[in-house]
Amino acid sequence: MIDALAAIITERGKGWWEEYSEVLTSDYLEVAEIEGHAEKLSMCTTTYIPGPLQTASYASAVFKRIYPPLPRKDVDIRTAFRIQRQQVIRSGRTPFRAFIHEAALRMQFGWPKVLVDQLDALLEDSQQPGISVRVVPFAVDTFPGAGENLTFAEGSVPELDTIQLDVSQGALFFDSPADLARYRVIFARLDTTALPEDGSRNFIRSIKKELEDTYA
Repeated sequence: MIDALAAIITERGKGWWEEYSEVLTSDYLEVAEIEGHAEKLSMCTTTYIPGPLQTASYASAVFKRIYPPLPRKDVDIRTAFRIQRQQVIRSGRTPFRAFIHEAALRMQFGWPKVLVDQLDALLEDSQQPGISVRVVPFAVDTFPGAGENLTFAEGSVPELDTIQLDVSQGALFFDSPADLARYRVIFARLDTTALPEDGSRNFIRSIKKELEDTYA
């Protein structure tokens, strides 16, 4: 654990996220830093597609929903930051699991075409090495923490694992042994109840087709 902490301290300040230190709050920077140091990332979302898998149009539409409304410049900065965060998983260096509730697949941000394009991108990402996309349909029994958008960042040693919880005011971070034990159980439950990867892709395709048929 001491070696792992020393490595993090040595690397601190070298992250790309430091370029945004004067234009974004510390919550945004901390999320990127945690993801940048993670050995593995797992996310569970119930209201939107996980940030590392969002298209630019979808991300921009999400930020436009913030109240009070953000100036266009701030929306663009947050969108650019979110897209840059995606390099962590797109590089293939950090394995990524996404458990996405059906509600998040149907929630519309922007026009229907934004969601259709997002589902297309999600299908493509789901077939990339190191990326696993699993769907939790409405038909599945609820699970502890079902109303939360969660990120579980695994460190180089278990003591450095971190949970990040999205709230309307920003982000909350938990790393106590009791909290980590609780959320490990939640993700273990998700792993047993979510659809398999192939079944998840078929499910996403069915929602995409439904959207296309409805708004054609």
